[in-house]
Amino acid sequence: MKKNRAIICGYYGKGNGGDEALLVSLLQMLPEEIEPIVLSGSPKETQQRYGVESCDRSSAFSILKVLGNSDLFIWGGGSLIQDVTSIASPLYYIGLMALAQQRGLKTIAWAQGIGPLKYPWTQWMTREVLRGCSAISVRDRASAQLVQQWQLPFTIAPDPVWALEAKSVSGLWDTKAPRIAITLRSHPQLTPDRLSNLTRALVDFQKATDTYILIVPFQPVKDMAVARYITSELPTSASQIISFEDPRKLKGLFRGVDMAIGMRYHSLIMAVAESCRCFAISYDPKIAQLNLELDLPGWELEQIPDDSNTICQAWLEHYANAEPLSLTQIESLVDRALMHQEMLKKVYTK
Repeated sequence: MKKNRAIICGYYGKGNGGDEALLVSLLQMLPEEIEPIVLSGSPKETQQRYGVESCDRSSAFSILKVLGNSDLFIWGGGSLIQDVTSIASPLYYIGLMALAQQRGLKTIAWAQGIGPLKYPWTQWMTREVLRGCSAISVRDRASAQLVQQWQLPFTIAPDPVWALEAKSVSGLWDTKAPRIAITLRSHPQLTPDRLSNLTRALVDFQKATDTYILIVPFQPVKDMAVARYITSELPTSASQIISFEDPRKLKGLFRGVDMAIGMRYHSLIMAVAESCRCFAISYDPKIAQLNLELDLPGWELEQIPDDSNTICQAWLEHYANAEPLSLTQIESLVDRALMHQEMLKKVYTK
């Protein structure tokens, strides 16, 4: 039986663990009858790592070629359509979706975090391409409100990474326990003073708890400088930088972690999903909303206390008294995340 070919479009092959986790979640959820072609910044790596066909996301010739012999076009999950950090991003993704629709492909917006959209023209363009989609699923309430406002049918379900199959990390259990994971990233509001205060607090926290600190760069090109600064201030016997290309191992890492302190959106989802206590530092509305939905303690990045002792005390209190999400709550989130899979099956069988 001939398989339907689906172009999968997202921020893939860029070394971002969260986006790679979304890709693997989508590949995990695709019906067997669909053959994926992944648009990637590193097509050879994507092909070798996941065993799928891949083409260069920046090559117009390659994209036009796969559009000509494909049946479906899927916006992979994540915050693809937002105009706060870049105007180029929504133009790229909306442009490809519109081109796929013009060429008669069945199109799907899958597990989207839509917005923020501050410009009227990006709102209009997004609404118009979504109107042409066979199905839409979103991962958060803000996106749902926007799509509902546009009077478009949609499915809302938790981020697909809740349901990502984790892989165990060899050697992790040989490191000292208990373990704390840190997932910070560079950001204009993570000023040198704020980073210094956070690091001093972490040094004091490590001394008070005798924990082993794992610094986890989710996107090394953006996170590694911060990771190296933190490790330079900690005893070498009490910390290490640990990084994985396979997002399933990133998720599996949190099985051996007692508490996570994180900025990365998907690091928080992975940690909570693996029954880890979390303390969140929010730099983006999607993280603030996740914190609200899961009742996670934390601070907005620009509101981090100036005093490292205050930061340390907040972490110590959380470490001593907080409980992870119950298994029942986690199972519910995983089950509901699989609604994104059900949506794909329904579209395929139509």
